[in-house]
Amino acid sequence: MRRLYIVAYDISDPKRLRRVFRTLKGYGEHLQLSVFRCDLTQSQRLQLAAKLGQTIEHAEDQVMFVDLGPSTGRSHSIDY
Repeated sequence: MRRLYIVAYDISDPKRLRRVFRTLKGYGEHLQLSVFRCDLTQSQRLQLAAKLGQTIEHAEDQVMFVDLGPSTGRSHSIDY
């Protein structure tokens, strides 16, 4: 089952920041500066987390996955 995630990040090094951005671009939609919306299966989420874990410096950088629940039956637009 696919789930919708918001992935936000704070990366201290510009080179790592570009790598994280390119990695996430392959998995989801860029919403704003350091935020992506990703529609992922469990295996894709684990794969993405592993790739990001190899890229970031854990003592300096942060990546946060927010699970918004199943993507089935959801609209992908948010209106305010």
